[in-house]
This record gives sequence, structure tokens and C-alpha cells, in this order.
Amino acid sequence: MSFLPFTRPTIDEATIQSVAEVLRSGWITTGPKCREFEAALSQHCGGRTVRAFSSGTATLEVALRLADIGPGDEVITTPLSWVATANVILTVGARPAFVDIDPLTRNIDLSKVEAAITPRTKAIMPVDLAGLPVDRDRLYAIAQQHGLRVIEDAAQSFGANWKGKPIGSFGDFVSFSFHANKNLTTGEGGALVLPDANLAPLTEQLRLQGVVRHPDGEMSVDVVGGKSNLTDIAAAIGLGQLPHLAAFTAQRRALARAYFDSLDPTLGYTLPVADFTQSNWHMFQILLPLERMSISRGEFIARMKEREIGVGVHYPAMHLFNIFRQIGYREGDFPQAEAVGRRIVSLPLFPAMTLQDVSRVCTAISAVLKETQR
Repeated sequence: MSFLPFTRPTIDEATIQSVAEVLRSGWITTGPKCREFEAALSQHCGGRTVRAFSSGTATLEVALRLADIGPGDEVITTPLSWVATANVILTVGARPAFVDIDPLTRNIDLSKVEAAITPRTKAIMPVDLAGLPVDRDRLYAIAQQHGLRVIEDAAQSFGANWKGKPIGSFGDFVSFSFHANKNLTTGEGGALVLPDANLAPLTEQLRLQGVVRHPDGEMSVDVVGGKSNLTDIAAAIGLGQLPHLAAFTAQRRALARAYFDSLDPTLGYTLPVADFTQSNWHMFQILLPLERMSISRGEFIARMKEREIGVGVHYPAMHLFNIFRQIGYREGDFPQAEAVGRRIVSLPLFPAMTLQDVSRVCTAISAVLKETQR
């Protein structure tokens, strides 16, 4: 029986051919394919201005800089995310102000956000964990009331929607990731949706060393920029992926439904929110009943691997990492995030999976839990 990974990108032969054409063209860095990809992304996002980057981390950092966030400022965010979410806040010299999660959605608990706002708070950075959108109505109401910017970490929610409106088609800054495990991939990459088209020139400067090229061949640099432009090779992959996005999302939702139909919650694990209209089902995550198990999460993952099934952990509560302990965070600060972070596992979910694959995963989970019951 072949190994079933936690995730695997679906890339068709036409996309592979388009990449080969870019390689043969002699122009492989940022160029016409990247501009074409940005135009296609803009169309997906309701005509808003979009710029492509080499990673979703770079998009977040640039969004913070565009929002003029720096030393002495605070940005409210969730402790249950990939560490990049908070790392970029530190990178610009600001402080991540963590707020605990809603145990049902596993997203930031918006009912606790206002209590975390201080005179130093400049922005809220929500995360759509596993592709389940944060309540955008409530989020933007809070931000508007307190005069805060919103930088949506939508790394996991490309293809999701809020009340029928695609994530990215409205709001303030919206950051996407196109990492290899995302619902749409460019291998590595990301995109930033801008709230104002006038920010595009500065965005382009910040992603490529601050350089401005003039028609006479001269150049100038008046801001500190980085090196985070997307290559045409990567853009060609993204362009090949976009036409399949709706089908990818439909298949992910079908697989998620199959998980709900096949998993046996009497074994004690906790299922995610059953959202089949707004979530893009980037991941399907359960919480293990560790109190009923004679093994640890790590041992559970190892036993699933013995059965040729890959399982991931997304994510441990990041405020417990040393880098955030050094700025004052401690165990017990965010009990909901800590409880979920200890128990969460991500099951295989990607468009090339079959219903038989889902059944195989569920059978393996049941076997492992039954043989390790206390």
C-alpha cells in the first residue's frame, strides 16, 4: 500500500509545459508571466490591486511596513498559527499582542480583542485557520470603531469566501500564501491585495531593494527594500493552477464531508466546524482525546505513519516558543490555544485524494485509538 501524505500539490501536464516554455524563453525571473498572474489574481479579487511575492511571509512584512507599523507599536493576532504570523511583527520592530482563540472555530476570539487594545495598538492581524474565515463583519466593525488597520493573514484561505464574497475581494490588506501545501501553489510564493492602488509603486519598491527605474535608464533608491519578487517560473505554475481552483475547492469540501460521515466521534476526538459554504478546507483537523489515550500525540503520528498515512501538526501555540517567552509570554496565558495546540492533528486532505483514501484514514485512526485506550 502506497504512503498517503498529509498533502500533495495537484499540477497538470499543461502547467508543466507552461513552466518549460518559460525556461526556454530565456526570461525566468519577474517578467510578463508575473504581470499576467497578478492580473488574474486581481480579477479573482474583484479588480483590486494585487502584487505577487516570493512568499506569504514577505507579503505580511510589506503590509506592515505599508501600514507604517514599527518600533513601539502593537499588532493584535492569534497564538495559533504558523510562526511567520508573529515573526513578521517582530521583524518590523513591533510587538505581537496575542489574543486567545475561540475553541469552536480555532480562530482568534473576536470577543476578547477589544480588551487587548492599548494606545500602542495599530492593527489586527487575524488568521483563517485551516481556511475557515474569521467573521469579517465583526472584525472590521472592531477595527473601524478603534481606528485600527487590518492585515488579513489569509495564507490558508485563498478560494474561501465570506458571505459569498471571495476572501481578498474586500477589506484592508489581504495576504495570501502559495506555498507547496496551499490550495493554490506556485511552489513558493504569495500575493498581497492592496487597499489603495496608489500603494502599488511603493509595494514594488519594498519587494525589490527599494529601487525605482526611470525611463532614461537611471535608477534611484529612497526606501529600504528587500528581495521578495516572484519569478516567472513560479507565476506560470500559479496561472496553471487558477483555472482549477473551483474544482479543487469542491473536491476538498467533498472529502471533508466524507471525513464527517466516516469518523466516529464516540472515540473522543473533536471535529472542526462543519462549514461547507465559506471554508476552502485547506486542512481537516481533529483534536485528539489525549486524556483517553495511553500514548502521546507524537506516538499517535508514528503509529499512523506505520500504517502508511501522513499526519501533520498545525500548530502548537506559538507564544510558548522561546522567542515569545523572551518578551514576556508564559504558559497559561492563552489556555484555549494551548489546549488546542497540544491536541491538534491535520489529516490528509488534497484534491487528488479519493473517498477510499478518506475511509482508509478513518479506519486507521479508529484502530490506533482503540488499541491505545486507557
